[in-house]
Amino acid sequence: MNIVIFGPPGAGKGTQSNYIALKYKLHQLSTGDLLRKEIKIQSQLGKKISSTIDSGNLVSDDVVSNLIEKFISDGSLKNRLIFDGYPRNLNQAKNLDSLLKKYDQKIDLALKLSVSLETIKKRILSRKIHEKRSDDVESIAIKRFETYEKNINSVIEFYKKSNLLRVVNGEGSIHEISTEISDIIEGNKG
Repeated sequence: MNIVIFGPPGAGKGTQSNYIALKYKLHQLSTGDLLRKEIKIQSQLGKKISSTIDSGNLVSDDVVSNLIEKFISDGSLKNRLIFDGYPRNLNQAKNLDSLLKKYDQKIDLALKLSVSLETIKKRILSRKIHEKRSDDVESIAIKRFETYEKNINSVIEFYKKSNLLRVVNGEGSIHEISTEISDIIEGNKG
């Protein structure tokens, strides 16, 4: 099973993806982690990514696509992927579809974490204290939320047309959200 999970920055995608990956033995593919890894090793690409993220903008589709194709092409991960925070726009959704078809795979389920901006602000502040991420600044978080909201409707429609979209209430506790997601996945397996 291949799953897409999306929601605004700070919605809990990473936490829920990790939970799903462990429970269902999937490989979590976080574009955020891939991008942060490039930044950490301070490659030329990493420096460019850092500049883009620090200004509150999204990294180009081509950069992200090249990073994720490495995982999709790995035969040991076939139909065992959870895409954490990708796709973020219609072009990425179509590209992911094409990449998966190229490697004889498909998306089985698209989970949208529905969370308000107020909840995101609280989570970002908490995450900044505990994880010390450089992109966890309220002004950047607000800009990233607005950018996400502007781009996501076409992705929602893309997965809705394929009858793959399930909306999850992302306002609850980690456990409540995990339980709702598990129920959706179990219902989708049949």
